[in-house]
Amino acid sequence: MEERQQCGSQRARGVRRTVARTLFALAGMFVFAFALVPLYDVFCEVTGLNGKVDTQGQALVAEEVDQTRAVTVQFVTRTSAGLPWNLEVETRQIRVHPGQSTEVGFAFHNTADSAVWGRAVPSVTPARANLHLRKLACFCFEEQRLQAGERIELPLIFQLTRDLPADVNTVTLVYTLYPVDRDEAALQARADGDKGGEA
Repeated sequence: MEERQQCGSQRARGVRRTVARTLFALAGMFVFAFALVPLYDVFCEVTGLNGKVDTQGQALVAEEVDQTRAVTVQFVTRTSAGLPWNLEVETRQIRVHPGQSTEVGFAFHNTADSAVWGRAVPSVTPARANLHLRKLACFCFEEQRLQAGERIELPLIFQLTRDLPADVNTVTLVYTLYPVDRDEAALQARADGDKGGEA
């Protein structure tokens, strides 16, 4: 009888331990799942993997231009569904020297009959080239609002660093336009309130 009680007691302790360990593991997985997206973004930003790029302008680094080397830079533009915009680049491909700052013009056109907000999301291929790409000015740093039928031209000013790996001969910059959901009525009310406060 004592053996049965002792065996039952050991089994109950074992079950409690298993349940506690399982709950601890589940809590750990839950925390990890929530932390995964920010960790992934930081990892991609640090390593340049997945073509993630900075969303702020960088300072121009005064370095000697490497005239002995030319790199092809290609520009690809896409518009996602739901955004009635066209995005055109003045040239689809250029040759640049590492260390040289270069400006390329992009034209945005809203084909809708109302104002629309959008944002250009960049990516770089090969991903490791991202570590050697400095954007000094880019329309991708901010959301854009275009009135019905409006057309604007915005620059991209960039520089490839001299330490771009020697086997990277082509860098592709892809800009995908996405709609931005903005409450136009709230923005107009806020703008009207600001005007009223200035009087």
